[in-house]
Amino acid sequence: MITLKSEREIGMMDAAGDLLAACHKEIAKMIKPGVTTMEIDRFVEKFLKQHGATPEQKGYNGYEYATCASINDEVCHGFPRRQPLKNGDLVTIDMVVNLNGGLADSAWTYAVGDVSAEDKRLMEVTLRALELGIEAAVAGNRLGDIGYAIQSYVEGEGFSVVREFTGHGIGPTIHEKPQVLHYGEPGKGQRLKEGMVITIEPMVNAGVWQTSRDANGWTARTADGRNSAQYEHTLAITADGPRILTSQD
Repeated sequence: MITLKSEREIGMMDAAGDLLAACHKEIAKMIKPGVTTMEIDRFVEKFLKQHGATPEQKGYNGYEYATCASINDEVCHGFPRRQPLKNGDLVTIDMVVNLNGGLADSAWTYAVGDVSAEDKRLMEVTLRALELGIEAAVAGNRLGDIGYAIQSYVEGEGFSVVREFTGHGIGPTIHEKPQVLHYGEPGKGQRLKEGMVITIEPMVNAGVWQTSRDANGWTARTADGRNSAQYEHTLAITADGPRILTSQD
């Protein structure tokens, strides 16, 4: 069942989103060769605690960390680690913030030092795909309109959209209905209604869209070993259009 959120509930999620965005801005300052994703993970947990919030994904289905930290060919759910990031790496930091019961979810891909021209373009296309998906998230449209906006643009730029992992409804738990695919056909799927709160989080690969799963049962990586990028926002469907709750602007 899809639950529609009240203005009060959306306001709580907006406050969590503001805190999450502020945390990402601090992470951006930390990203450089030599830093470790474990250091970033510890910073995030401390930052959230200082602001009265908690990392909602820590403990979710046994997950042990405050963040997911996916490097280069890792698509999502990478574990924070103690190996230093290297010049030229891509790293995606994904987190869910719980502030007084309001949840927000956002992932961001960062360039570590000087990255290749292809990786810069991969990041640019992925971020633009997110923006196009959000533009399609209008009350009365359907979920397929979001997926089509993302897929048609990404594939037109010569990249591919991951199929196995999707966006989702959120609040009061991390993953709720509906499932938000990043590919699809316009005019198909669940109709978007005011009060729905969803994540849009395209994972875009430089090569094939297929993924494999590591032995840890969590980390997904590209099947061909080429790099992947991801950007994610939490947004509410409103009468005035999509309201981004995790905006960093």
